[in-house]
Amino acid sequence: MPGGGISPYGERRVSCRPGFFLPVRVLSSLFRQLFLQYLRNAYIAGRLRFFTSLQHLNEHAAFLRYLAPVRAAKWMVYAKPPFAGPEQVLDYVGRYTHRIAISNNRLLSIDNGKVLARWKDYRNGNRLGTMTVTDEEFIRRFLLHVLPEGFQRIRYYGFLCNRYREQKLVRCRELLEMAAQAPPPDPQTDDQHEQCEAAKEHAMQECPACHRGRMLVVEVISKSIHPPRPRWDTS
Repeated sequence: MPGGGISPYGERRVSCRPGFFLPVRVLSSLFRQLFLQYLRNAYIAGRLRFFTSLQHLNEHAAFLRYLAPVRAAKWMVYAKPPFAGPEQVLDYVGRYTHRIAISNNRLLSIDNGKVLARWKDYRNGNRLGTMTVTDEEFIRRFLLHVLPEGFQRIRYYGFLCNRYREQKLVRCRELLEMAAQAPPPDPQTDDQHEQCEAAKEHAMQECPACHRGRMLVVEVISKSIHPPRPRWDTS
């Protein structure tokens, strides 16, 4: 959602009106529609059961009459700008759109149907810990991050369309009087380099005997200060 675009002939920038992004009234109406729709689908599928004083709602007509006032009421969705600005939002969303669910350097071992992985406890000062789950549970959690069929992470359109994005972005910066930017580094290359460095560090710390313990550097012994013994040529 860029909040603006280029005029048809590219001579000026056209800005959107204030408050165009996430209008609360429209968002509230859409949320009400989807919530009641999924609630009714669950009722039709038999996933809702009512007992005691609400037992009469098991009848379809009574259930629809019960939802009628809720459907007519105005719902409210609470939305507000981020505290740290758009940079924090981009950093947060970027971790979900351009990274995988878990990187290889967090996987410590896979043995006997158990997966040992490293995780970070954000509630306790970002302390690092380990957790062990079954292979089936690990796959289930990983697949929670896979988009359903028909969904796409990012949709590009307008001047962000892949075909004309490079030329259009240059024109946008000219209209906004921004300095020309150097081409960004390839995120895939940086991620691969980070993973290689992490894997190299992990391999150097792993015990070569048991492959479970961690080797710690206690002391670095420098080379001998004595010169090498001379070799006499006896030929």
